[in-house]
Amino acid sequence: MSAAARGRRRAGGVDYWPGFVDALSTMLLVMIFMLSVFMLAQFFLSREVTGKDTALTKLNKQIEELTQLLALERAGKADAQSTLAALTATLDAAELDKRRLQGLIDSNSAGLAAASGKAAEADQKLDAEKLISQRALAQVDILNQQISALRRQLAALEDALAASENRDRESQARIADLGSRLNVALAQKVQELARYRSDFFGRLRQILGNRPGIRVVGDRFVFESEVLFDTGQAAVNNAGRAELDKLAAAVIELEREIPPEIPWVLRIDGHTDKRPVTGAGRSNWDLSASRAISVVQYLITRGISPQRLVAAGFGEFQPIDTGDSEEALRRNRRIELKLTER
Repeated sequence: MSAAARGRRRAGGVDYWPGFVDALSTMLLVMIFMLSVFMLAQFFLSREVTGKDTALTKLNKQIEELTQLLALERAGKADAQSTLAALTATLDAAELDKRRLQGLIDSNSAGLAAASGKAAEADQKLDAEKLISQRALAQVDILNQQISALRRQLAALEDALAASENRDRESQARIADLGSRLNVALAQKVQELARYRSDFFGRLRQILGNRPGIRVVGDRFVFESEVLFDTGQAAVNNAGRAELDKLAAAVIELEREIPPEIPWVLRIDGHTDKRPVTGAGRSNWDLSASRAISVVQYLITRGISPQRLVAAGFGEFQPIDTGDSEEALRRNRRIELKLTER
């Protein structure tokens, strides 16, 4: 077609490129918005869980301190009770002495004065012991009150700890529910992409036909290198351009049909056989990558968005036939197309 004819066709046709750019921009904004919402949700939930963990740590520390205080108070109470028991025993002994002295007074009037003095002294000791006993009983009552208060505080802390654990479990449940819903949404997008992949390969079979050198292997569309390139070359030849024009038409139609929220790319993989490439500084890595890039660049010139294309070179390291025959080597020299998630 002459340059003038192409100019008239370009002037008379409709330019779809701005629409494609707007659609891709909208899709990227929506994806960024969804990722931002998800990250914000994860951030706030993480902050809530972190705050609860901090509060739980403080509560555990307070419980340990109260437990230590309770143990000290219990030890003090035990000491006071021991002192009270000793005082009670002393009081009993004093009472016994008093009775014995009183018997001595009754039996021996001669020693009445001395016995009276001893009785008075015993009474004084008894009064002193009673005062000490009363003080010990007051200390025991105070300790009992303190223990009761500590028990109430411990019960309140245990209730607060249980409430915090319940809130933490609820937060974990919300996080798990959000993750499950996200996984379901991703699975649905993968299923939609698989359906479009199947439709795409079906159209390619109809467009490219059953000509030799082009076949479907699993989820990949395979061009033998001889269909697109001359021997040892990385530039697409004229026959290859004709085949890639058909491929480009199918990809452009696919872009229009796949919803913008589904992230997908067409991956172009270059492969070579295991024979070394002639030429200084060149390798099968270089040749496979250069051929994949050449296909991508040509498809871009046919109107396919660069954001939908990926080029990769694998050299001779992923053969589909491990034999050494010419047929096996020819099968390994190939360009593979795969519709996949981005």
